[in-house]
This record gives sequence, C-alpha cells and structure tokens, in this order.
Amino acid sequence: MNEKLLEAWLRLSTILSNDRIVSEMPYNEALICNILYRHQMREKETRLTATDLCHRTKILKSQMNRTLQKMEEKNIITRERSSTDRRQVFISLNPKSDSFYIQHRKSLQLINALATKAGPEKSQEAIDLFTYIADMAEEIIESKDRKDE
Repeated sequence: MNEKLLEAWLRLSTILSNDRIVSEMPYNEALICNILYRHQMREKETRLTATDLCHRTKILKSQMNRTLQKMEEKNIITRERSSTDRRQVFISLNPKSDSFYIQHRKSLQLINALATKAGPEKSQEAIDLFTYIADMAEEIIESKDRKDE
C-alpha cells in the first residue's frame, strides 16, 4: 500500500511540475504568486512579508530572498516598506505584470478540464482528500521538526 501511495504521489507531482504545465516560470515563483494572489483576493487589509511566505512555503529565507529578487527583476512582484515599521517589507503581485496571470489562467484551464472530466462529486472528494493529506503531512513534519530541535 505504501509503495502504491508513494508511486501515485510522485506521478502526480511529476505531472504537475512538468514543463508543459509550469513552463513560464520556475515552480517556487509560481507557488509564491499563487499564495500572493489568493491572499490578495481574500484578505485585502493584510499584507504578506518574505517571512510570511517562508512560513507558508517552507522555503528557506535565503532561497526566498533570491527568488523574490528575481521576481522583482522580472516585474512580477513589488515590494513596499512599511510606513509604521521600516524593518517590514510587504510583497504583492504587480498588477501591471501579465506573467503570473497568464500562468494562473493556464493552470486553471487544466484544473477545469480535470474537474469537468471527474464531475462535481469526485472533484469535491479530491479537494477533501488532498486537503486532508496536506494537513496530515504538515502536522507530521511539524511534529518531527519540533522533536529535532
């Protein structure tokens, strides 16, 4: 059972990170853009920092800084220093950049095709199962990290 689950997980991961799906930008950039996009759609009052993004992605701070620097050079994101705490720098998607939005539409087309093929009931089951697995994985990894400290 474990081998079959691992095989299915790796197969799905390989398909989703394949160049045919995320061809316009590296995976970490696409991940960060998706987080920023979802956050901006839901929580217009709060803004994210690089530290927030590190917590959500589990990307190391040094790698996050390099990735954000590249994204800023490509004009995908903007950074704005906080007016109340000069140490804080807020990250947001650049509304003038099409890079992420083109990639996002492409990803949504794939998801739409999958959802249409699976139907609403199976799609909801997949959402519930993926969420459950992600929550369990996060819990197990955080528990392991606490033990390692």
